[in-house]
Formats: sequence, structure tokens, C-alpha cells
Amino acid sequence: MISPDDVAKIAQISSVLEVSGYPKPGNVHRTRDFHDMIFEDFLISGIVIGNVVKEASKHGYEINQSKKYDNAQIGKYILKAVKETDKWIANNTNLGIVMMIIPIAISGVMSNNLKELRNNIGLLMNNTTPFDAVSLYKAINIANAGGMGNQDEFDVSNDKAQDKLLSKKQSMYDVLKISASWDSLANELTSKMPITFDIGFKTFTNYRKTYSINNSTVLTFLRILSNVPDTLISRKYSKEKAEEISILSKELLECDDFFTSSFNRKLKEFDDFLFENKLNPGTTADLTASSIMISYLNDFYDK
Repeated sequence: MISPDDVAKIAQISSVLEVSGYPKPGNVHRTRDFHDMIFEDFLISGIVIGNVVKEASKHGYEINQSKKYDNAQIGKYILKAVKETDKWIANNTNLGIVMMIIPIAISGVMSNNLKELRNNIGLLMNNTTPFDAVSLYKAINIANAGGMGNQDEFDVSNDKAQDKLLSKKQSMYDVLKISASWDSLANELTSKMPITFDIGFKTFTNYRKTYSINNSTVLTFLRILSNVPDTLISRKYSKEKAEEISILSKELLECDDFFTSSFNRKLKEFDDFLFENKLNPGTTADLTASSIMISYLNDFYDK
């Protein structure tokens, strides 16, 4: 069985590999900074969450023994990771990644293979509590992020929303389910992570047999984006714009050979186009990180 220490290291590795992938179109990467956040911000974010992920993973042992799945405290650990990041970085660099990583980390030590891992993620998410939802709202507000839970009385920006979550017994699962139709991360967390397991993990694992880790990361990002319109772009601009970007990604992947001079030129042009038009597929980046994490966990399960 994998140790909490190894799970934490895998989470850190996944975070830094995702942001290091270049040129990962439209996002911060090792040769591209944004005006309000830089490559090193993401590296720091990926490192500083290690202790929290390890703590969450250790808690997974207790959950596995007690079978009290409603005590997984997913929200608590998401909030702790966001608070730790906020101590070091001024911007929201990793809320989405943390939301994905924490359930994987807790489930990781409860599982012996990918099938068990995926089922345990679903089990834990289905058993989240209103206290998890309140912690998630606090994390979103600290990170100054939006797009989840923003419906009527449960609007994340509503000062009284957290009290209503408790009084109306709305769990973290319930809140994310409201957002699942327009937010890919919310859908992942309420549907046993279909993009991560069925697209991202398989793509990264397959390409890693042939390409470098960097190139495998970029191709995984492109594959996810080509299949799933980025919901951050959709929320900022429109569903049609997000679909347009997915089509461009799909066309890029139709090249006969990857990482030839022709492919590299088109890839850089795609990156420049997205950057210049402020089209940031941030949700796709989060899904790439979770996909890398599952792939490395699987390496341990196979040993």
C-alpha cells in the first residue's frame, strides 16, 4: 500500500510538472509569465502544499479503518492547502489543483489499484458534509476565485451563504453538483473524475512510453482541451469561444508527427494566440495535474 509520504511527493511532482510543461498553450509555463503571476509562483505553490497533502493522506488510513466516510474532511484539507499557499503566494495559483488533489490523496492510501481509487474518490465525495462545503467556500474566498456554488442563496460571494449551507444541510457534493453543468472540476468531483481517468491519465501514461515528460504533459493538456471545452474560458467569454479553442487544439493534434519543426511552430503559434487574446485554459491545466497524479500513483500500484 502506498504511503502518505509518497502520495504527498506525487502531488508535488504533479503540480510542478503541469506548470513546467511548455509551451502549454495559453497558460503560465517555464517560458511564459503573466503580468500578475509568474512561473515561480506555481512552483512554490506546488511545493508548499506537500505537508497538508501528507496530513490528508494519513487521515485516509483512519477513514479506511473506521469506515466513517463522512469524516474524510475533504473541505478542511482543501482549506488548509489554500491557506498555506496564501502564506507564500499573493494570487490564486492552485485552488483547482488542490480541489482535485485532496480527494485523490485521501483515497490513494485507501486503495490498491486504480479501480479502487476511483471508487473511493466517489465514495468520499458522496459522503461530504455541510462543513466540507463551508470550508470549500472559505477556500474559494481566500483564493478570490469564482464559478462554483454561485447560484441564488448559495452564491459563494454571499456573506450569509455559509450559514445557509449548514442550516439547509447542503454538503460539498450538493454544492458542486449545482455547478457541475458549467464547471468541469465540479463535474469531475461529483462524477468520479471521468476526464482525469478516461482521458488525461490514459493519454499521459501512453505518451510517457514514447515522449519526454515535458512533451507528454503538453500532449495530455492538448488532448484534454480538444475533448473538453475549457470551462474557465467558457465562463469568462462564452461557450462558443471555448468550443472554438477546443477545435483548434484538435486540429493541432491531427499532425502526422508530434514535435517536428512544423508541429512546434504551430504549437507556439497556438500558445501566442491564446496569450495575446487572454484566453487561459486554466481548468484544463488543473485536469492535467490530476491526470499526472493518477499516472504516478498507478506506477506505485503496479509495483
